[in-house]
Amino acid sequence: MAFDLLIRGGTIVDGLGGPAYPADIGISHGRIAEIGRLRANGAREINADGLIVSPGFIDPHTHYDGQICWDPTVSASSWHGVTTVVMGNCGVGLAPCRPADHEIATWDLVNVEGIPFDVLHRGVTWDWESFPQYLDAADRRGAAINLACLAPLTPFRHYVMGEASMERAATAEETASIRSLLKEAIAAGAFGFSTSTAPQHIGYKGRPLACRLADRNELAAYASVLKELGKGTIELIANRRVDVIAPDECALLDLLLEQSGRRITWLVLRKFIHQPDSYKAMLQAADGPIRRGALPQLATMPLTTEMGLAQPSISFAPYKSWQGAFNASAEDLRRLYSSGDFRSAFREELKGPGLFHGRWDLVTVNFAKNPAMQPLIGKTIEEIARERGKDGLDTFFDLVLEDNLELIYSVVRTDVPTELLDDPRVLIGESDGGAHVDQFCTAGYTSQTIGTWVRDAQILTLERAIQRMTAEAADFFGIRDRGRLVAGAAADLVIFDFNNIGCEPAEAVNDLPGGGRRMIVRPRGIEHVIVNGRPIFTAGRYSGETPGRVLRS
Repeated sequence: MAFDLLIRGGTIVDGLGGPAYPADIGISHGRIAEIGRLRANGAREINADGLIVSPGFIDPHTHYDGQICWDPTVSASSWHGVTTVVMGNCGVGLAPCRPADHEIATWDLVNVEGIPFDVLHRGVTWDWESFPQYLDAADRRGAAINLACLAPLTPFRHYVMGEASMERAATAEETASIRSLLKEAIAAGAFGFSTSTAPQHIGYKGRPLACRLADRNELAAYASVLKELGKGTIELIANRRVDVIAPDECALLDLLLEQSGRRITWLVLRKFIHQPDSYKAMLQAADGPIRRGALPQLATMPLTTEMGLAQPSISFAPYKSWQGAFNASAEDLRRLYSSGDFRSAFREELKGPGLFHGRWDLVTVNFAKNPAMQPLIGKTIEEIARERGKDGLDTFFDLVLEDNLELIYSVVRTDVPTELLDDPRVLIGESDGGAHVDQFCTAGYTSQTIGTWVRDAQILTLERAIQRMTAEAADFFGIRDRGRLVAGAAADLVIFDFNNIGCEPAEAVNDLPGGGRRMIVRPRGIEHVIVNGRPIFTAGRYSGETPGRVLRS
């Protein structure tokens, strides 16, 4: 028989954990037809001699909800061999949404996920109102890779409760209406729902993100939809403090496990530079829910972020002193940052735990527009403060004011707890692809994992690393026929050079709608990315095709 596409001579790593082996792969009608030493020809052939052929990677934590409107490639994830992304995380998204509420939904994404308002205002097409219509619109528009969507709770609460969604828990009647809409969304193909309890998640006009105000009765009602339908999962930001998970938060995980009858994935589990052992205590504290199926997600790339104060980062959202900074004008921000009362209040709050560590030796000037400030680039706040005879916090704000809010810092935040890379208690992911676009890009975690932790550090075998990023993710979310190279499965594949795979240094580009700026990380060693049997990238060049599908649970 002749194949639509024939991949010859590669080393197969099938995603199931077994040993790698040499074979050809024949693809027909978007599916893997045969694996072995194949004599037939292909209408198109790829020579994979000396290369690894694996399932396309599945990224369980992204925020491309708006970006899919203007970027069919869903970059940067697709560049790194990701062929399926899970969107709609952290309880924030764009559907359902009435036309009158577009601005509210937009500001929610701005404040929680760090996507500039002007970018979303220019780029989001709003060719939907309900959640099923959002899925259908994405299907019509087309994408290079597959899209799997969670139903984010915040817009559902907005849709039913209006402004009250940012003020209180839902009544029994409102809960029933929200539950009905969630059931409709999951029946239409959503892979479950997402929510957040995190105080740093603020929405429209700096008010609490609406999903945070859902009480336990509400959440139990929504979780029961999954049990009723027999499908889906729940993603949530489970801990109020990033360094600890409290007993009542573990009780929430148990409640959702019991009411849904499904698995749960939660955040945040990170190795913070300033609190390097907190993740160990969190794993111990959450041991019960984890054993029952509530798995935390683990990022596999160290995190260094860019930070400007013209649009405050969510890192500052938990601090009361910053409440007036969000969605404020430039004039108001300059006034606030100059205020001695504000600085004193923030200095006091930094003595407690928080997302921003206040370690001035870990904060570096990365960009300054004012020519007179160019010599400061590359210096830490600690160094500059010492030269000026001031303390770090005053220097932090003084520099921003001197550069008219243009200054950008680089902040070292997290390392990777490598002993957890092969730990079944955690789910590999948390790339945040599409979010915090002007601060960092960790969408290349798949390339980084193989290049750094498998090849260079030899912490994981190649077979196990690929299994962690393909079949395990597919099985967790119930994404059928993907994440493995077996006959009959969907033909999502990545072909890469094991000796070269990795990430280039992060860089800033201005390719968002209206020339908006974002950080990207380009790949090395990714030779081919194939989705549903059609190549979308060859040696980094996009084919222009959109074979991706909106996957339905």
